[in-house]
Amino acid sequence: MSSDPTAPSLIAKSASAENWPLAEPFVISRGSKTEARVVVVTVTRGGFMGRGESVPYARFGETVESVLAAIRGSPVVCDRSQLRDTLPPGAARNALDCAFWDLEAKESGRTVHEACGFERLAALETCFTLSLATPAEMAAKAQVVSHLKLLKLKLGGAGDAERMAAVRKARPDARLVADANEAWTPDMLGTLLAAAHAHRFELIEQPLPAGADEALRDLPRAVPICADESAHVTADLGRLTGLYDAVNIKLDKAGGLTEALRMASAAEARGLKIMAGCMVATSLAMAPAVILAQRAQWVDLDGPLLLARDRPHGLTIRDGIIAPPSPALWG
Repeated sequence: MSSDPTAPSLIAKSASAENWPLAEPFVISRGSKTEARVVVVTVTRGGFMGRGESVPYARFGETVESVLAAIRGSPVVCDRSQLRDTLPPGAARNALDCAFWDLEAKESGRTVHEACGFERLAALETCFTLSLATPAEMAAKAQVVSHLKLLKLKLGGAGDAERMAAVRKARPDARLVADANEAWTPDMLGTLLAAAHAHRFELIEQPLPAGADEALRDLPRAVPICADESAHVTADLGRLTGLYDAVNIKLDKAGGLTEALRMASAAEARGLKIMAGCMVATSLAMAPAVILAQRAQWVDLDGPLLLARDRPHGLTIRDGIIAPPSPALWG
């Protein structure tokens, strides 16, 4: 929230949709896409403007149209502290929350990372996502990106043991994680987790459908399991403790950086490890997540790498290493 109680009221709020073409189709177990459809919010006060970007989460019933309507129809608020009472968690609140963080930084002259308690931001290694495909196609893509050392496989159920084996054979040097996007069944768990262990995977995300994850309780595992679709906000963590070893925190699920940081603290208190995740979006959406990612064991902020082009002043990502964002971009 603004540190200056005499600051003028918010005088403008706007939201618009943008389409960003992908470099190639992005495929997961639930479908594919060829562009990133994002919502961009600006908030203006005095002579200062803040920006935030979010991605409507189709898995949870959000559309670009519904998110724009929620933002445009929400009450005018003056700072982040009021958002939690005016909008539910999700993409609409995320875009506004991040825009307020950016606005506050510009008003105060203090960066967001400083406001969050970080003297400086470390460069981070991000996953690069391999879309769901045949084992041979995924192995070939893994070889094409041989300069990237941390790969995330999108899995789909049948054939996943072969996919994991093929990518490991193609890239014996790489660190590997995988995301099943709810595509496994309880009957698959033993075999596929054993394959993940045999092929030196570090983490498996959301193997079972959200709501069916009670089957994970007391399940012996040699590879940690991470909640994604099952974990939205801080209040979800109590139910997930004992089922999962880690949680994927995404700003679009949590409703912004404010809730994401709160969720990270609660996860750490419960002994859960953290993945900082993203939707496919531009660097404007990734920049706030870089703050969260300072606390994560796994970073998955490769959205800009999947685009045909990124925004001006976008994040610099070389050989999978993300440099801190420029204030010209955000924060």
